Amino acid sequence: MYKDRIEAGRILAEKLENYSNTDAVILAIPRGGVPIGYEISEKLHLPLEIVLSKKIGHPLHKEYAIGAVTLKSSVLSDAAADISPLYIKEEIEHIRGLLKRRHQDYYDYRKPLELKGKILIVVDDGIATGNTMLSIIKMLHDEKPDRIVVAIPVAPYDSIKKLKASPYVNDVICPLVPDYFRAVGQFYADFEQVDDLEVKQLLNKGFNESAG
Repeated sequence: MYKDRIEAGRILAEKLENYSNTDAVILAIPRGGVPIGYEISEKLHLPLEIVLSKKIGHPLHKEYAIGAVTLKSSVLSDAAADISPLYIKEEIEHIRGLLKRRHQDYYDYRKPLELKGKILIVVDDGIATGNTMLSIIKMLHDEKPDRIVVAIPVAPYDSIKKLKASPYVNDVICPLVPDYFRAVGQFYADFEQVDDLEVKQLLNKGFNESAG
């Protein structure tokens, strides 16, 4: 059990000490991963960025993901095989528009860091199935990084197993792998929702510190 995301970030930072002052970038998944990513970036003196992505929902069941989209790329699962290509094309364009607006809100007009050749440390506050994380990692691989490391405070064993089996993942750091897993929030005493303003403040704070 973690007190809050700040404590979880500090514990992860200790596990990631060998990446301190290297050519690594902390890539936090909004919103919950950002406070954790900020703690790691501050302790290890690494730049903080975010991974903006959104799932493509099934046309009949929007909560059921058939793929995912980032600003630069997209990936489809086997579940998309029977879905209309026109629906998928329109959804990708719509989602990318949403992500562009969110990116502008978070970053203003500052460009994200170049990821090619970097060590990417992908951070979230926890994962359940791991499917969204796997989609993100696959898309990050297209950026041609040197290594991809996944750092999460808590996840079920099956999800860790899936991440470790990915050909795109070089290392998985997860201090808490419980026998019984219902939801990420059950492993935090304080699991209040992170809002967009906090994300923006932490990103700006992290950018100013790394620039200074």
